[in-house]
Amino acid sequence: MKNWKVHIIALVLVVVSEMIGIFKFSFGPGTIVLLPMLYALIIGIFTGPKFLKIVNEKDMKDAGSLITVTLLLLMARYGTLIGPSLPKIISAGPALILQEFGNVGTVLLGIPLAVLLGLKRESIGAAHSIAREPNVALISDVYGMDGPEGQGVMGVYISGTVFGTVFFGVLASFCAAYLPFHPYALAMASGVGSASMMTAGVGSLSTMYPDMQETLAAFGAASNMLSGLDGLYMSLWLALPISERLYSLCYKLKYGKNTEEAK
Repeated sequence: MKNWKVHIIALVLVVVSEMIGIFKFSFGPGTIVLLPMLYALIIGIFTGPKFLKIVNEKDMKDAGSLITVTLLLLMARYGTLIGPSLPKIISAGPALILQEFGNVGTVLLGIPLAVLLGLKRESIGAAHSIAREPNVALISDVYGMDGPEGQGVMGVYISGTVFGTVFFGVLASFCAAYLPFHPYALAMASGVGSASMMTAGVGSLSTMYPDMQETLAAFGAASNMLSGLDGLYMSLWLALPISERLYSLCYKLKYGKNTEEAK
């Protein structure tokens, strides 16, 4: 907390990134949205010891220790949204609530693929969700950030920040152009708990359906808000237990022994 160099660098990155602003450009049938979070991450990478050497290993370790503290502030913010947002959640209807079960798809697809690629318990942190801020906080609380689960969730968090907005923008455009899904359903699907990914998905859909722009934004925002609120509990009570069991099964199928025997 007393490493003022880290705090100053973080402040500079935020100011520079916000000054750059949001960029949108067309890609195929949709729109790709680049947000300040992406610029801050990329600039931050170049300040490291392997590039500009503005920060050293100690600075990086100090910054890593602050992740949990900053996420606590974010989780407190999510808590303040629950009460005032309940009427909106109720008025959204059962479709928005039931679509949260789709988040378990990351487990069913991600865990077997991660184990196949050679990941061990990193796969639990990486594949239990799309690994946004609430899920990083959850893994930090349950497993700790220094373990393999913490490494897995941070790896996907960084990958999602770099590639997520581009992926969601292109995917929403592709689904709207070539698959028989209603634009409202696609807007709901864009709200996975990440403001940047939701903005990219809804932005692409709004470009394709300008007459539905306000409604698409409303569905996307409501879905994203709901994912941020109850998605954490879905991960805690459903996704993580399934991840543990599926990881044990996939590990045994690949290596021919239980995970306990491998310790």
